[in-house]
Amino acid sequence: MNNKKLSSEELFNPKFDKIGYIQVYTGDGKGKTTASLGLTMRALGRGWKVLIVMFAKGGNGYGELFSFRELSPKLMNQLKIIQAGLDKIVYKNTVSEEDKNAVDYGWKAAKQAAMSGEFDLIVLDEANIAIELGLISLEDMKDFLKNKPASLEIVLTGRHAHPEIIELAHLVSEINPVKHYWDIGVTARKGIEY
Repeated sequence: MNNKKLSSEELFNPKFDKIGYIQVYTGDGKGKTTASLGLTMRALGRGWKVLIVMFAKGGNGYGELFSFRELSPKLMNQLKIIQAGLDKIVYKNTVSEEDKNAVDYGWKAAKQAAMSGEFDLIVLDEANIAIELGLISLEDMKDFLKNKPASLEIVLTGRHAHPEIIELAHLVSEINPVKHYWDIGVTARKGIEY
């Protein structure tokens, strides 16, 4: 967060609802994006303007995209979604120039949106993966988080959150699998996994 010193009034009567925090949802368990989308719906319901940048999810086959398209016109005016990934799974050894360009587009858009003052919440879905794959520079993300507007809430999702991102965050939830039906051969299901 900014290094702005708090006045004595702010110290003794803090307005925590006016401070934007950094949240990280990470771990190998299912539910990181789902948690951030639940938070999105809560924020929309309170009149917040929300940007979601999906770094590893291209294409139109995601149930959440179908749902968001059916929101009331009022809520749709409060929400912007940018898909900054291709319609494929990306691994360290399969990163293409197209992957780099897609993530770069979304990352630039997220940084511009943060500084515009238009949004109250920005969800950077799968940002941890984009950092791990070298598609977003760790130093650039740290600089972004340290210098974000004080009232802007930021959420990063994805496995393998970097320790330095965890250190900067105010809230970190690590979602770990205790048991998963994938272990018995159940594949991804429409409406549940996508």
